[in-house]
Amino acid sequence: MKNLKGPRTDKQHLLKLLEDEKYTCWSRTHRDFSVVRDMFWMHPDSITLLNMFTIVLIMDSTYKTNKYRLPLFEIVRNKTHCLTGKFHLSLFELEFLNYLNLRNNDIKVIYLPLDCQNLSLVNIPCLSGNFSNVVHLDLSENENLVVDDLRWLLRLSSSLEYLNLTSIDLHKETQWLQILTMLPKLSELYLSSCLLESTSSSLEYANFTSLEYLDLSHNDFFSEIPNWLFNLSGLSYLNLEDNRFHGKIPETLLNLQNLHSLNLRDNLMNGTIPDWIGQLGSLQYLNLRGNLLIGSIPTSLGNLSSLTFLSVRSNKLIGSLPEILGKLSNLEVLSVLDNSFSGVVTHRNFVKLFNLKQLVLGSPFFIFDFNPDWIPPFKLQAFALEYADLKRLPWLYTQTSLTYLEINNSSFTNESQDMFWSLATHFYSLILNNNYVPWDMSNVLLNSEIVLMLGNGLSGGFPRLTSNVIYCMIIGNNFSGSLSPLLCHNTIEQTNLKLLAVSNNHLSGELPDCWANWKSLNNVDVGNNNLTGMIPHSMGTLSNLTSLSIYNTSMHGDIPVSLKNCQKLVIVNLSENKFSGKIPSWIGQNVKALQLRSNEFSGDIPLQICQLSSLLVLDLANNRLTGTIPYCLNNITAMIFNNDSKGDGFGYLTINANNQIIVTIKFSLVVKGNWFYYGKYMRVIDISNNSLSGRIPSQVFRLTGLKSLNLSQNHLIGTIPEEIGNMKQLESLDLSHNTLSGEIPQSMSSLSFLEALNLSFNNLKGQIPLGTQLQGFTPLSYMGNPELCGTPLIEKCNHNETKLMPNDEEESELNMEWFYMGMGVGFAVSFWIVFGSLLFKQTWRHAYFNFLYHVKHKFMPRSS
Repeated sequence: MKNLKGPRTDKQHLLKLLEDEKYTCWSRTHRDFSVVRDMFWMHPDSITLLNMFTIVLIMDSTYKTNKYRLPLFEIVRNKTHCLTGKFHLSLFELEFLNYLNLRNNDIKVIYLPLDCQNLSLVNIPCLSGNFSNVVHLDLSENENLVVDDLRWLLRLSSSLEYLNLTSIDLHKETQWLQILTMLPKLSELYLSSCLLESTSSSLEYANFTSLEYLDLSHNDFFSEIPNWLFNLSGLSYLNLEDNRFHGKIPETLLNLQNLHSLNLRDNLMNGTIPDWIGQLGSLQYLNLRGNLLIGSIPTSLGNLSSLTFLSVRSNKLIGSLPEILGKLSNLEVLSVLDNSFSGVVTHRNFVKLFNLKQLVLGSPFFIFDFNPDWIPPFKLQAFALEYADLKRLPWLYTQTSLTYLEINNSSFTNESQDMFWSLATHFYSLILNNNYVPWDMSNVLLNSEIVLMLGNGLSGGFPRLTSNVIYCMIIGNNFSGSLSPLLCHNTIEQTNLKLLAVSNNHLSGELPDCWANWKSLNNVDVGNNNLTGMIPHSMGTLSNLTSLSIYNTSMHGDIPVSLKNCQKLVIVNLSENKFSGKIPSWIGQNVKALQLRSNEFSGDIPLQICQLSSLLVLDLANNRLTGTIPYCLNNITAMIFNNDSKGDGFGYLTINANNQIIVTIKFSLVVKGNWFYYGKYMRVIDISNNSLSGRIPSQVFRLTGLKSLNLSQNHLIGTIPEEIGNMKQLESLDLSHNTLSGEIPQSMSSLSFLEALNLSFNNLKGQIPLGTQLQGFTPLSYMGNPELCGTPLIEKCNHNETKLMPNDEEESELNMEWFYMGMGVGFAVSFWIVFGSLLFKQTWRHAYFNFLYHVKHKFMPRSS
C-alpha cells in the first residue's frame, strides 16, 4: 500500500484515486478551521441514475460498512424534491445504522412507536436500553419540525456522539439541557436557531463530560452567560452568537483552557475586554463583534500567539490600535471597524502579519500615515475600509490577490482612476458606498461579479459590463444620458447579469428596446430617473424576470401585453408614472407585490386579481378606477394567514469565499400616511383616491393577515361591518372621505395593534365605542361626522344617549300639559275673587264704577 501512495498522505492518495477514476467529489471543512470534516464522492453513473429517478432512492445496507465508521445513510437534497412527512423512530432499530443525516428536508413530525406515545410515563421501554448504535444524527434545517419533548433521544444514550438540531423549533422544550446531559458520549452539539429561551441559569454543573463542540447561536436567552458552561473543561468550540446575553465577560472562562474558538458576536455584553483574556493560550478564534464593550483593546491580546481570527467590530471601544497586534503572525482575519478608535495607524501595526488575508479597518478618528514605499508582508484577499483618504494608503495597489474590496465614507479625490480600475479587474466583489468619487465612468469596463456603488457622486455615461458581472447596483449617483450604450451595444454572446439596479440617477430618454440581449436578468430597477416613452416590448423576452421596478419617471402608455411572458414576476412596481389604460388581467400567478399607484389607469379592478393567491401588496391608489371593489378578494389566501417566513424577504443572497453578501432590495410603501421602506413584505391593500362606488364587500374583512387597509377618497356607501374586528393584525386603517353611514362597530375596539386610524368625513353617527384603543386617537381621526360623539371628540354623549332621547321628549310634553292646566285654574280662581267682591260688597262696587267713569272722561274728550 505504501508503494502505491508514495509520499502522499492517506487523504491525498484517496483524492488522487477519485480523480483518476473520474468520481465526483465534495468535501466540507469546519466553518472556522481549515479542517476537513466530511467527504462525499459519487460515481458519474450513479449521478446519472439519480437524476433519472429523483423520487426513488434505493440503498444497499447489507454490508457492515460501519465497522469502519463510514456513513451509511446521508441525504442532502434540494427542498423542491425533499423528504417530507413523519420521521419514524423505529428507523433506529436498524442493526447496522451508525450515521443518519436528514438535513435540509421537510420533516414535520417525529413519530414515536406505540410504546413511546406517552412520554410522561416513567420507565417506558423507549427510554431505556440500548436500542441503537447511531453515532451521528443530523436533523438540521427541517424548519417546519416542532419538537416538544426530546426524551426520545435517550434511547441513543449509549452511542450518540454527534447531534445537530439546528433550525428545529424547540421553544416548548424547557428541559432540553437536563435531557441532553444524559447523553454521556456526546462530543458535538448544535442547537442553533432553535428558539430556545431557557439556559437553566440556576444550574451550576452540566454533565457533558465528552463535549468538545457546542453551538447555541441565534436563540433568545436574554440572560447572563450561565455558570454551567464554564465547567465544560474539554470544550474547544463555543458559539453563543446572537442570544442577547448580557453582563460582563465572566472570568470563569479561564476554566476553558482547551478553548480554540469563542464566538460572542451580536450580544449585549458590556464592560471592558478583560486583560485576563490573554491567558486563554489555545484560543485561535475570538469574535466579540456587535456588543456594548467599552475601553481600549488590552495589550494582553498580543499573548494569543495562535490567534487566527480577531474581531472587535461594532462596539464602543476607544483608544489607539495596539502595535502588539501587529506581531500576531498567525492572524488571518483582523476586524476593528465601527468603534471610536483614534490615533495614528502606520506600518508598525501590521509589521508581522504575514498570514493576514482579511482586514476590516476604519474610524473617523484614525490618522493613516504609511510610508509611500512600504510593501506589506501580507497578501489580502478581502479588504474593507472606512473613513480614509486613499492617497494615504498607497500600499493598496500592491494587493494583487484581492478578490473583495469594500470602501465606504472615504475620498478618492487625488486617486488615479486608471490604477484603481486596473486593480479592480480581478475583484470578485467591488463595493463603494457613500464616498466622494468625482470620476467620469463613461469609458470604464466593470468586470467584478458583484458591483455595488451607492451614493458616490459618479458621473458621465453608464459604464460597460463584461460577461462576468452578475449583480450590478449603481444607485444614487449622477449618471446621465441613455441606457442604450449599455443595453444595445452589447457584444457579449453570453451574459450572466441577474440584477441591474440603476435607480436614483439622472438617466434620460426612452428605455431602449434591446432587452432580448439580457435574458439572464432576474431583477430590473430603473426607477427615479428622467426616463420618457413607453415600456419596450422586448422586456417581455425576460422570461426569468422576478422583479420589475419602473417608478417615479415620466413614462406613459399601456402596459405591453408582451410582459405576459414574464410569468416568474414576484414584484411589479410601476408607481408614480403616467401609465394608462386598464389594469392587465394576465398578471402572473407568482406576483406578491403589485404597485401601480399614482398613474392614470381607468376602468374596473379586474376580477383576475383575486386569483393571485400569493399577493401580499396590492397598491392601486391615485388612479381613475371605477366600479366596485371585487367581492372575491378573500381568495388572496396570502393576506389571510400571517405566517411570515424566510421567503417573505427581498434579499438576494450570493456567497463568496470570504463573506456572505446580502444584496437587499428595499421596498417602499405608503403606510400610515407616510412612505416607509421595508426589507420584508408588508400585507397591504391601498386602493384610495379613485372613483370606486358601492358597499365595501364583507369578504375584505376576512383578510385577517392584513396590516394596512386604505379605501379612502372613493364613493363607498353602507356601514362598517362588525367583522372588521377579526382583522387582529391591522396596524393602519383609512376609510375617510367616503359616504359610509351607521355606527362604528364595537368590535373595532379590540384591534390592539392599530396605530393609525382615519374615519373622517363620512356620515357615521352614535357613540365612539369605548376602549383604550379608539380613544387613543386624536379628534382628527373622526372629524367630519357631525353625529358622532364621545371621547376623543368635544361632543359628549351619555352612556345610553340614543335610548334616553324619547324619554326626554315625553317628559317635556307632560310638563307643557301641566303648565296649560295651571293657567286655566289660576284664571278661574282670580276671576271669582274679583267678581265676587264686587257682587257682595256695595261700597267696593260703587268705587269701581266711579273709577271707570273718570277713566272714560279722561281719555275720551266731550263732543262739541
